[in-house]
Amino acid sequence: MDTLDKKIIRVMQNDFPLVANPYEELAKRIGITESELLQRLTKYKENGQIRKMGAVLAHYTAGFSANVLCAWVVPAEKMDEIGRAMAANAAVSHCYDRTTTPDWPYNVYTMIHATTKEECDDIAQTLAQENGLNERVMLYSVKEWKKTSMRYFEDEKIAQ
Repeated sequence: MDTLDKKIIRVMQNDFPLVANPYEELAKRIGITESELLQRLTKYKENGQIRKMGAVLAHYTAGFSANVLCAWVVPAEKMDEIGRAMAANAAVSHCYDRTTTPDWPYNVYTMIHATTKEECDDIAQTLAQENGLNERVMLYSVKEWKKTSMRYFEDEKIAQ
């Protein structure tokens, strides 16, 4: 990534301007044209450097106050199939394959969001039934200390 790419990424990870022409406004902040910004963003998407751009819901404020990290024991030979199935569930925001240890056999982790604990339990039960899984542990959120998206190139000095 060159210096301009880093400037674009820094600007794009901030709040989106609520104006009639937001990309024009962002391009001005960077010092390029709207057309150049859109071309670069399209290139990042095509190259897989960015997946998407979208709104981030403040889930607690919107009523999704029950959150559970559910750790599962998934057979290695079914990892890809079950991982894709769990990731496709709309209530699952994160789905990861993790390394196990002798005293912790859980190898797939899903983050489930719902409006109540009971709803989280029901979603986990459905996932278990749909995927033929019997072993899981559910770790409910008690307090949120920090929740942010990753920020890139913030600490780098970038020439203006």
